[in-house]
Amino acid sequence: MSSPAIVPVSNASPSAAARLAAASKARFWDRIAPKYAADPIADLAGYEATLLRVQGLLSTQHDVLEIGCGTGSTALRLAPFTRSLLATDVSPEMIAIAHQRLAAQPAPQLRFAVADAEAAAFVPGAYDAVLAFNVLHLTTDLDGALKQAVQALRPGGLLISKTACIAEMNPLIPYLAVPLMRAIGKAPPVLCFDAPRLQSAMVAQGLQIVCAERHGTRGKDIRAFVVARKPG
Repeated sequence: MSSPAIVPVSNASPSAAARLAAASKARFWDRIAPKYAADPIADLAGYEATLLRVQGLLSTQHDVLEIGCGTGSTALRLAPFTRSLLATDVSPEMIAIAHQRLAAQPAPQLRFAVADAEAAAFVPGAYDAVLAFNVLHLTTDLDGALKQAVQALRPGGLLISKTACIAEMNPLIPYLAVPLMRAIGKAPPVLCFDAPRLQSAMVAQGLQIVCAERHGTRGKDIRAFVVARKPG
């Protein structure tokens, strides 16, 4: 786990705007980290289906990066299926809880680090897979986040994502409920797109779509599971 290929580039110099955006996101997620860690998974069967699918895409020969890992629950489940897994999140409080979980459930392949999917620079071409679960709609710049992920991938590497497609919800939610919740500090900024727009953004960054699926088991599933490959 000492390879420089699995640590963020320490001398990265994100723009002032990117640093401010990252700091704002970190403050929101720091504040809700304890509640986030305690909340049960809404669709446990769908979550388990996604984990099983991802496990089949990974290998113990793979170096893997996760962006937006939250409190680390998914990283702990997937680490045994990798050679190394660097799980990152913009929130120091989220990562602190992830470290506590790692101490209680050691996984030698796994490391946690504070890093923003948009502002941090990772070693180019260092990873066989980049995991992005429930995070791409929470970026301020979808294209920028995807560009960072593509740069981190080795040729032939996979971007494995599951993303809430807010544009597929009742219009009252993204255009009325979400702004209201943001105004009272109960929701972060979110991007509003559907699954075709998400896939188009991936293709625009040079990725090839491998599959697009839905794993939900409870009503309408707006979370698109999309796997895309960096050409080799």
